[in-house]
Amino acid sequence: MLGIYENDLLLNTIESDLKVSEVLPKILQELLSQYEFEKLIYVHGPGSYMGIKISYVSFETLAIVKNIPLKAISAFELNNNTPIPANKHLCFVKKDNGEIILEKTQAGSFFMPQSLKGLNLSKKNTPFYVLDAIN
Repeated sequence: MLGIYENDLLLNTIESDLKVSEVLPKILQELLSQYEFEKLIYVHGPGSYMGIKISYVSFETLAIVKNIPLKAISAFELNNNTPIPANKHLCFVKKDNGEIILEKTQAGSFFMPQSLKGLNLSKKNTPFYVLDAIN
C-alpha cells in the first residue's frame, strides 16, 4: 500500500497483493514520471523482513539521489495498533506497555491516513525488526 499526499492530504492510494520486491520498483518508476517528491515516509516495521528491507533500500536510495528527507513510521500507526502478520501462524502484537510480542491471533487491517498531520514519525528511519529468540 502506498499513498500520494499533497499539502499533507491524501490524494491517491496504490494497493497491490504482489510482493514488495515485485511491485515497488515498477510503482516508483511510474510515480517518478508523474510527481516531484518533497519527502518520503515508509513503514519501518514490524512486518515482513524482506518487505521492510526492500522498502528501506529503495526509499533510502531515492532520498539520497533526490536529496529529500526520508522519515519512518511504525506499522502500528497505520492499523490502529491491531496485530500485524509475522508469518502464517503468528502476528506481532503491541501490548499496552509498548512491548511487541509474537502471538497466535487474527491480524488487523492497514489504512492510509487521510492526513499526515499528527503522525508519530520515528526519530530513526532505519528498519525496525522484531526478532524473537529461536528455540
